[in-house]
Amino acid sequence: MNSRLPLALTALLAACAAPPATPPLAPPPALTLSGVPAVPAELVRRVGPYGEFRGAALLDWSPDGASLLVAFRSGNTVQLHRARPGRPLEALTRSQEPTRSGAFVPGRPNLLVFLRDAGGDEATQIYRLDITTGQETQLSDAGRRHALGPFNRAGTAFVQTSVPLDRTAPGGTRERVTTEVALLEPASGARRVLATLPGTGWFASDVSDDDRSVLLVRYRSPADSEVWTLDTASGRRTRLLPRAGDAPAFFASAHYAPDGRRIFVATDRADEFRRLERFDPASGAFERVTRGVAWDVHAVEIARDRSRIAVVVNEAGRGVPRLYDAATLEPIAVPAPPGNVTALRFAPDARAVALAVVSAQSPSSVEVVDLAARTRTVWAPADTAGIDTRTFRPSELVEWTSFDGRRISGWITRPPARFAGPRPVLIDIHGGPAVQARLDFNGRNNYLINELGIVLIEPNVRGSTGFGKTFVALDDGMRREDAVRDIGALLDWIAAQPDLDAQRVAVQGGSYGGYMTLAVAVHYGDRIRAAISAVGISHFVTFLERTESYRRDLRRSEYGDERDPAMRAFLDRISPLTNAAQIRVPLFVLHGRNDPRVPVREAEQIVRTVRANGVPVWSLIAEDEGHGFAKKANADYAFYARVLFLERFLLRPD
Repeated sequence: MNSRLPLALTALLAACAAPPATPPLAPPPALTLSGVPAVPAELVRRVGPYGEFRGAALLDWSPDGASLLVAFRSGNTVQLHRARPGRPLEALTRSQEPTRSGAFVPGRPNLLVFLRDAGGDEATQIYRLDITTGQETQLSDAGRRHALGPFNRAGTAFVQTSVPLDRTAPGGTRERVTTEVALLEPASGARRVLATLPGTGWFASDVSDDDRSVLLVRYRSPADSEVWTLDTASGRRTRLLPRAGDAPAFFASAHYAPDGRRIFVATDRADEFRRLERFDPASGAFERVTRGVAWDVHAVEIARDRSRIAVVVNEAGRGVPRLYDAATLEPIAVPAPPGNVTALRFAPDARAVALAVVSAQSPSSVEVVDLAARTRTVWAPADTAGIDTRTFRPSELVEWTSFDGRRISGWITRPPARFAGPRPVLIDIHGGPAVQARLDFNGRNNYLINELGIVLIEPNVRGSTGFGKTFVALDDGMRREDAVRDIGALLDWIAAQPDLDAQRVAVQGGSYGGYMTLAVAVHYGDRIRAAISAVGISHFVTFLERTESYRRDLRRSEYGDERDPAMRAFLDRISPLTNAAQIRVPLFVLHGRNDPRVPVREAEQIVRTVRANGVPVWSLIAEDEGHGFAKKANADYAFYARVLFLERFLLRPD
């Protein structure tokens, strides 16, 4: 270029010669952002492939055993698909809203029933799908929240449970809620109410072979549940477990045994852990099925002909399948795949079992095990989006000592060896709290680990399941903040590790994990760089007063009853909103406008209050989501924003 040209003209010519800059990514229309900077196109290019992972969730076998029903993402949402060996998945539903659960109608092979809500409101409705025509028909009352239960022996009708919604109540809330149990015939839509039960937490678990009774489980808390029978003719209920005089215990997954008299049930009544037992109501005798298994039974499945029963045992965070003869209780060998088995289903003839399997290198895939031939065949493979996930490092179990001498554990996933020096840390706290961080695929978080060199730690603080019933109860009521102190002990452990940078630690969590994140920011703000709270509780009293009524008593059993003056004062005192003046680290809050569990007000009030501290606060509210982001476009943008947040506030040098 001629050096004698005026500088302004030189600059203009250079600008004209340069390619136009790619504009930032526009957020989806449903997202309301505050404080969140624009997402550069270059970041989308870097991160994009990590948002394309897809896994298959196992739902059901077709009546003829020739195909499986799975949930798999198509485009922007998860939908129902049919899986057959050696063939691509066949989409069966095509809604703008996620469709994640359903079942074949055994007596009507051309029909499916499934659940769907709207905008994440969890007001799930029951639909019938004619597979031949693709026609969907709503079968339920939109003023209630519905659940699918077991089918009768003919496979023509299933047990449906439902609860009313607050939006149909005078004043928008209910102090008392009942559960309706009905028998619904999908082909005709005919419905017969069997009983109206007091309270919530009722689940239909099995139907007797003569269709005369239904096994019901009523869940009150991780330490208190019951098993009942319901007479389908009279509606009369009879409690089977716990028996009169027995201490409260956990009971779940009740199924009739082959003789129709005894029942199988998962319970911790006699132990720290949840075992599968066979119970005789007539004699009161128990027989242990999972003998020699010192871990929780995580899932139970019985064959349709009741010849076999299977469980998934949670062995140190890894799901392991075990099969038994339902009459003799003798074990049946099953060639378990490597990885973590999360669900299983018997084929209609019980000669094969389908397993959902996830690992550090793969989202969930579905395999079928032929029990006679002892062969495994993948029917629904996972999609790793062209990324070589074989390089993803597996998580490792670590332990540390908390304030009271108790050993707390968690999973640590380290980045590739090319990242030298002490690495920044992201602590990811699970929700629940009565669930467990287990061996899993890290999804989008793999970008943070493998491309940004962040160490991911997933702690199982007290209150988590999988470590015995005593451990689950250690955070109940006025011991709530003991779980937060477990994270304080984790920060001590991090400081003692030469490969971890204790000066660069961030915390994130969702739901109850969101509360934990905010509480860590209150108590240990001088030891963390930033906090990300998704659908989190900011004040226990406002949460309990505004969560959907069908959930309220179940949450009171965990957190305490806000109607009791002493408990109300305690909950107010420990809530992050009350202590928001102490939050001095950058905060990112994400929430769904339609969340029925943790109302969006919990996000709005903490954002408004912490901003007064003069620290950076980002917020992202999805107008068409609920308790988490189920639409891919929303989830993608939220993750891009998280990456920006961590790059700005965690990865920067001092």
